[in-house]
Amino acid sequence: MIIKSRPGMEQAMEQAGEDSPIKGDKMMKLDSILGTINFPLLIGMFIFYFLGGYLLYSALFAAIGAAVDSETDTQQFMLPVTIPLIIAYIAAATVINNPQGNVAFWFSVIPFTSPIVMMVRIPFGVPWEHIVLSMVLLIGGFIFTTWIAARIYRTGILMYGKKVTYKELWKWLRFHN
Repeated sequence: MIIKSRPGMEQAMEQAGEDSPIKGDKMMKLDSILGTINFPLLIGMFIFYFLGGYLLYSALFAAIGAAVDSETDTQQFMLPVTIPLIIAYIAAATVINNPQGNVAFWFSVIPFTSPIVMMVRIPFGVPWEHIVLSMVLLIGGFIFTTWIAARIYRTGILMYGKKVTYKELWKWLRFHN
């Protein structure tokens, strides 16, 4: 795809040139900011948190899919699963302003919000203890949600045609063989 410039734009760019103090200051600021970011760490953490969040939420959505038999019944169970994602995006604005605060710490270690909030915190520098704690809790959260999904799946897949409620789901979770 070729982008055509507007008439006169090329002349203005040539006049501004690389010697422009405004352009030079902005480039130096950008270079200094980009120079402080540890890109290998950021990419590695992105891959980990993407996969961890994907596995955690896919287990929850699999549990919902196993519990209901029609698409319209899933709507009552979707809100509790999506609320932590919405809260994480809202908390990200606070975390950008104060990446070392209490809100940033707690939302970055809670498994349901850590895939988003920790990725916001990492470019600002996070102590290794926080990263390790967040990773361990995310792995534990994934294992726990998979266990819950398996218990719901075991009973729910056999209950074809029955309307599911939260009370019924709680009974399925407590059901022992």
